[in-house]
Amino acid sequence: MSEMKKIGPATYLLPQKKGMRVPGLIIATETLLKELAIERPLEQVENVAYLPGIVGYSIAMPDIHWGYGFPIGGVAAMDVDSGVISPGGVGYDINCGVRLAIVPEPFSHLSERVKEELIKRIFQLVPSGVGRGHRDRRPLSDQDYRALLEKGAQWSIEQGFGLPIDLEHIESNGKIDEADPSAVSSEAKARGKDQLGSIGSGNHFVEIGEVQKIYQTEIAKAWGIEQDHTYLLIHSGSRGFGHQVCQDALDIFLAQGFAEGLPDRQLVAAPINSPFGQNYFRAMAAAANFAFNNRQQILHSARLAFQEVLHIAPEKIRLIYDVCHNIAKFEMHPVDNVLKKLCVHRKGATRAFGPKAEELAPIFKKTGQPVLVPGDMGRASHLMVGLGNPLTWCSSCHGAGRAKSRVQSLKSWKGKNIVEHMAHQGVTVMATSARTVAEEMPDAYKNVDDVVEAVEEAQLANRVARLIPRLVIKG
Repeated sequence: MSEMKKIGPATYLLPQKKGMRVPGLIIATETLLKELAIERPLEQVENVAYLPGIVGYSIAMPDIHWGYGFPIGGVAAMDVDSGVISPGGVGYDINCGVRLAIVPEPFSHLSERVKEELIKRIFQLVPSGVGRGHRDRRPLSDQDYRALLEKGAQWSIEQGFGLPIDLEHIESNGKIDEADPSAVSSEAKARGKDQLGSIGSGNHFVEIGEVQKIYQTEIAKAWGIEQDHTYLLIHSGSRGFGHQVCQDALDIFLAQGFAEGLPDRQLVAAPINSPFGQNYFRAMAAAANFAFNNRQQILHSARLAFQEVLHIAPEKIRLIYDVCHNIAKFEMHPVDNVLKKLCVHRKGATRAFGPKAEELAPIFKKTGQPVLVPGDMGRASHLMVGLGNPLTWCSSCHGAGRAKSRVQSLKSWKGKNIVEHMAHQGVTVMATSARTVAEEMPDAYKNVDDVVEAVEEAQLANRVARLIPRLVIKG
C-alpha cells in the first residue's frame, strides 16, 4: 500500500513491477484503504497484470476483496489479437448479476399482514438454497437448452415468463452472442436442468424495500422512479450450470499447461483466438444466457406473488435494469486514441456505459446506463447511472464487498437469534438455511455508502437513488 500513488480523486496507481505488463489502478477513498484487509487482493491485482495482452491497467474497484485468481472487484481488458481469456477473471458464477424492478405502490401503504403474505408467497414460488430448483417443473430438454442458450432471456419471455419490453431493460438485451450449446458439457446441463427461476445460496437474494432518497431528480423521473415507491431487487446467476462450465474450462486449461509462467495457477488463461479460448467463450456465453433466463423467471414469479397478494398486474411492475457482474465481453474501447476490440473481464464489477453508448436502449442513451449496487440486507443498496469513464473501460463496482469472511461472520453470530436481530432493525428475513443468514449479516460487508462515494468521486457513476431493504429472502 505504501507504494501506491494518488493520481486523481479516489484513484490510485499501483506501480508496475518486474513481470507486470501494466500498472495497477485502485478505485478507493482513503477511508476504504484504511479499513480494507487489502494486501492479498492487491497481490491479485499485481498478478492479473502478468497476463498476456492486458492493456491499460489491472483494475480494482472499491468493493475489492480476495477471489479465485482475480480479485472480486477486478477488471482487466485484453487485446483480442494478443490477449488471453481467463475463467478466473469471470468467476464460477458466470453472469451472476442484479435486476431491479419498481412496484407502483408506496411501501409504507403495505400492512404488516400483506408484507408477511408477500414474502411467504415469494419464498414459496422461488426456490432457494444449495442445489435447490423447481422440482415440480419439467426438466429442460436438449431442445430447450439449445433454444434458451442461443436466444437468451427472449426464450423465457416466449415461454410466458415476462414481457417483451423487459428485453430493452437488460444488459445486451439479455443475450450474449456466440453462445454454443455444443461447447457445454453434459454435466453442466444436468446440474442446471431444474434450476431456472431459483436463487441458490450464498449472497444471492430476493429483496423488497422502499426508495428512500432520490439524488438525480430528472434521471429518476425518466426511469419512472419515485421516492417511497416499493422496489424489487434480485441477485442470482447461472447456478450449477455456470459453475460446471467454469470448472470444465479450468480443468482443460490447466491440463494444456496454460498456467505456465503465471504467478498464480488460478489465473490460468488461454489465448482468445485459440480453439481452447474460443470454446470457453462460447460455453461462458451460454452460461451467461442461462443466468439471464434465471433472473427473468425469478422476476416473473415475484410479479405473480404481487398480483396474488396486492392485485397488481405483472405489467405494472416495471423492470428498470438487469446487469451482469461476472462476465467477459467483447467491446470497442479507445486504446492510445485508437478504437480497438477488447475482451473485457469484469469479475465482481459492473458495466457503466455513459450517455450515447451505442449498445444502450434509446431511454438509456439519453441518461447513461443504470448501475445496480446492492449493499447488505440491513443497511442500503444504490441505483447509480454510468458515466462511461474510459479509465476503467466503462466499469464500476458491483456491491458493497465483503469485510469479513463467511467463517468469521459465522463465528461472530454463533448462538444468537439472527432473524430476531434483523427484525429489530426493521428487516424481515426468510431463508432455507440459518447458516447462510449468519454468513450474510450486515457487518460481514463494507458500508455500501462508502463504496459508492468512491465510485462517484472517481467519476465512474453517479448516485440516482438510495434503497432501503425491508423484506429479504436468502438461500
